[in-house]
Amino acid sequence: MAVKDWREYASRIDVLLATAGNDGEELVRTVADLYGAGLERMLELLHERGALTDEVLDALAGDDLVAGLLLVHGLHPHDAPTRIGLAIRGTGVELIEVTADGVCRLRAAHGHRPHGIEQLIDAVAPEITAVEIETPKPLIPVSALFSRPTS
Repeated sequence: MAVKDWREYASRIDVLLATAGNDGEELVRTVADLYGAGLERMLELLHERGALTDEVLDALAGDDLVAGLLLVHGLHPHDAPTRIGLAIRGTGVELIEVTADGVCRLRAAHGHRPHGIEQLIDAVAPEITAVEIETPKPLIPVSALFSRPTS
């Protein structure tokens, strides 16, 4: 049996919701709640049997589809700073902190202004309310380049 890409299912749901109105939205919410309860129970059963190891949790968290479902239902095994740290690895951006009110503070490397970093953060940590990016000050102020030393 061929497995459809989960993105096709998500697109189809969007199309159906556009024509279904409020009853369709309520139905989707109810079905999502049911699936969330099922996912939570599945994780509990795995944990009770000692099968929910760190390796298994990392595999679940590393799969885009499963991680997204766990995130939607508040079941993701990693907190927001961990998810963000993993997502920005190799981007030239460093996580400074995630504040109590949901602000993600980042520091960009010298001369590096990351593009699409806000979308990346939103995808892995939708609870983040704002993204602030610090850029380091230049080592030599630009104004110094235009002045001549006095002797």
